[in-house]
Amino acid sequence: MTKRLALALALGLAVLAACATVKNSFTRPDYEQVDRERVKRLVVVTQPLPDGKQSLGELWSLIARQHVNQNRDFLVKANLTLAEPATDDSLKALCTEGVEGVLLLVPQVKRTEDGAETAVRARLMRCVDSQDVWSADAAGSWGSSDEKFRERAAQYVKQFGPEVEPYVVPSYKLLKSTLDTLPNPKLNDQDIDEKIELGE
Repeated sequence: MTKRLALALALGLAVLAACATVKNSFTRPDYEQVDRERVKRLVVVTQPLPDGKQSLGELWSLIARQHVNQNRDFLVKANLTLAEPATDDSLKALCTEGVEGVLLLVPQVKRTEDGAETAVRARLMRCVDSQDVWSADAAGSWGSSDEKFRERAAQYVKQFGPEVEPYVVPSYKLLKSTLDTLPNPKLNDQDIDEKIELGE
């Protein structure tokens, strides 16, 4: 009986460990009343560069833009990278006309023998007062090869060069888990038409 219980606990912990990428995530308690209909149009920025590589920063920002546009109800208008660590002023400067929020990704990336160790601190800052609407911390280590991502990885390598290849799968898996904890804004008919035009 004890052995069976220990085995069940071990299996349960293994399952938890397999999906325990996101350490914590936070959404403002007043999100539904305040931000759900006001913070919809975003710009994604990766800052500073992961592993000091410009191409890797661009990869991260594009993965995030595409994933959020395809799987959440936000409208991501642009994606970019900045080499210097983010400050409130540098983020506020991204709040150009038509942008209501900045999705910041602060990466940590380290190559391993067969993949990469990755971590991210992510935050969604609303432009009107620079307050955080959502934030999350996540980390994980994955191999570079995954048959499910072969075609996607090939597209990113073609776009950003061979140096990003070992990072594509670990970066994608980390960002997907993290960004899936984002809340969903409420879109009106005009927003929906605009999202369709984004076509990602």
